[in-house]
Amino acid sequence: MAWKSIGVANLPGVVSLLAGLLMWVTSLYPVRKQQFELFFYTHQLYIIFVVFFALHVGDFVFSIAAGGIFLFTLDRFLRFCQSRRTVNVISARSLPCGTMELVLSKPASLHYNALSFIFLQVRELSWLQWHPFSVSSSPLDGKNHLAVLIKALGEWTAKLGDNISDSSEAHSQPPRITASVEGPYGHEIPYHLTYENLILVAGGIGVSPFFAILSDILHRVREGKPCLPSNIMLIWAIKNSNELPLLSTLDMESICPFFPDKLNLEIDIYVTRESEPPLEEGNLVKAKSSRIFPTSSRCGMSVLVGTGNNIWSGIYVISSIIGFILLMGLVDVYYVNRYGITTWWYKGLLFIIVMLASVFTFGGLVVFFWHCWEKRMAAIQKYEDNKQILQNQPVMNTDQPQMKSTGARRVIYGSRPNFEGIGM
Repeated sequence: MAWKSIGVANLPGVVSLLAGLLMWVTSLYPVRKQQFELFFYTHQLYIIFVVFFALHVGDFVFSIAAGGIFLFTLDRFLRFCQSRRTVNVISARSLPCGTMELVLSKPASLHYNALSFIFLQVRELSWLQWHPFSVSSSPLDGKNHLAVLIKALGEWTAKLGDNISDSSEAHSQPPRITASVEGPYGHEIPYHLTYENLILVAGGIGVSPFFAILSDILHRVREGKPCLPSNIMLIWAIKNSNELPLLSTLDMESICPFFPDKLNLEIDIYVTRESEPPLEEGNLVKAKSSRIFPTSSRCGMSVLVGTGNNIWSGIYVISSIIGFILLMGLVDVYYVNRYGITTWWYKGLLFIIVMLASVFTFGGLVVFFWHCWEKRMAAIQKYEDNKQILQNQPVMNTDQPQMKSTGARRVIYGSRPNFEGIGM
């Protein structure tokens, strides 16, 4: 357990090992599935793991892994800056199956692709809890918003559903939902547009990213944009028929009324725990409760992490790397060499400090100018929107969604999908 000045320091290595073991144990599927918060919070020990690893091996060996750690630090700093922004919740509604739809405000300059996901925090529920959710809307649905579908499966999501239901029933002005967002994250390339035939298989709330895919394809068909898929089969397995209203969040005929002429779309829905349709099936599509938040100011999520900002991202990374090289050189010349510092663990600590300083100073300066550019683009967009506000203003109606005809749609009760006979 010696903490040597020259050579490997054992005690920091033990501390780093213990932190790594705790993260590994909580990463196992049973823990991660049943105790997500334990998994999430325990993984904040990565700070202890990295710092004590640097103290353990010194700067020379640590530099072998420093590249990946440096890139992670760059990403984490961007996420921290983005998460400070309060994001307007445009609307929220709760469906009979316990699923909620949140529509979040975003600037037009924030780009994302279908199959993206975000991390969401609702401050009325917790200041510390961040939960990942797939984006259920297409970027072509609207340039100033995106939507997520949230299933009430745990304590946090149950509280969110109660918040929406209780406040929507109140006679007074309901309190706002204060949200913060990290993301959207996802691929730069829309892979779903590169295949002619698509078979989409989902269970329960797992269908939400496929809604984004279908919406994206329908918009492209309507607008005549490049879109390779021509045959799509969606296989969706649900436990009970009260989950069918999820389809009301995707109004295909409204997006593209003539899509049956251009697209062969089949939707097979398997209701596994019911043998026949319920008597009140026709009323299943009505939302249980909803809230709409009209806002005079548009406070959308930050563009710092979204896809499509490759120039700013490149400047951010390059400036931080150059800053690290400059700071490391200055520390070596004017401190390490001048005072003859040879202690391994101390040089490893200096390496960590210089790495963080380069991200916070040089990278932080780029983030500042990036933020100024975002505000300027938002002001320009607001001016352009104000010129068109008196005509063709979209109105979001969340009270009476209708489940319209969606091509070849079948609802099969009391059975599971038979994948052997499925094909295009």
